[in-house]
Amino acid sequence: MTLLDLTERERSVLEAVIQMYVETAEPAGSRALSRRSGLGVSAATIRNTMSDLEEKGLLFHPHTSAGRVPTDLAYRAYVDSLLQQPSVSGSEFDRHSTADYDRLAEGISLGSSAVEGILRRATQSLGMLTQELGVALGPQLDRTVLQRVDLVQLSSERLLVVLTLKGGAVRTIFLEARGELPDFAVTEVARLLNERLAGHTLGEIRATLGARLRDSSDRAADVGDLLNIFIEEGDQLFDVSLGSESESVLLGQASVLADQPEFASGEHLRKLLSLTDTRDQLADLLRRRSSPAGHVTPGITITIGIENADPRLDRFTLVTGEYRAGPCTGVIGVIGPTRMPYEKVIAMVSHTARLLTELLD
Repeated sequence: MTLLDLTERERSVLEAVIQMYVETAEPAGSRALSRRSGLGVSAATIRNTMSDLEEKGLLFHPHTSAGRVPTDLAYRAYVDSLLQQPSVSGSEFDRHSTADYDRLAEGISLGSSAVEGILRRATQSLGMLTQELGVALGPQLDRTVLQRVDLVQLSSERLLVVLTLKGGAVRTIFLEARGELPDFAVTEVARLLNERLAGHTLGEIRATLGARLRDSSDRAADVGDLLNIFIEEGDQLFDVSLGSESESVLLGQASVLADQPEFASGEHLRKLLSLTDTRDQLADLLRRRSSPAGHVTPGITITIGIENADPRLDRFTLVTGEYRAGPCTGVIGVIGPTRMPYEKVIAMVSHTARLLTELLD
């Protein structure tokens, strides 16, 4: 369902219901809409149109209220129409307060120039300005090219694996073997790793490591045993990020959500906090939101209510954008109730992603 599937009157009434509900957190009634929205039609006409929208699954009655509330499907149709507007999804931000963008830029740029410090300030500033929970995922190097692998034998059963990445970054990992490693096996495995893996991205390597190395494991027993360790532990060996899963997720202040009506009972806030307490799950959720390669401008990803993969987020909307730090990519955005000012939030998240890219690239 999109707004294009609706009549002009249905689109106008639906947008008016959404805007009123976002502003007031109260179900929108036909009389109130007639007085406030400037639709230019009678309350009876609005009431009939709202009934049609309810039949299409875009509005519903909460409890016994006479007013209507937008469904997740309604928000989706509304958001999709917003993303087609250059002033929201592009580089123009004239609809929103310049002061907000100035405060955001100042909040991000003042302080330590370390990546984690910049991300932490961005997450806090974005959350405060949108009144949602700011969230960020540290840079991931999945698209960074591996230039060379070096194996340094520290003892008869222990190796230091040195990954040299395009751009000069170096990652070192200790690797424990299952038995004594002869020099020739270490030399041969290093040669095979460079022959099969160098020139490919870390993401490609993790996805295809078994296929790239499996046919080499039938060589000398010591060589095969060491290659099997690389195949078995490839997900960890070639997973490079700002820190561990939990350390790479940064959160703003959840307290900004506490005053919103959706959290009056505390049940929804407890669901959200239970997710933020399991940082590894949250990191995985955010990583899957990363935009496809080739985006010059960080793309916006929005999931609303039941669209979210985790059932604890069925009353929440996630709005995230992708930023770049050289060859690395990360995610910045907010989590909030489905009743959020989408136009402002989308613009602020998009602008924050751009600022981070400029600062970190």
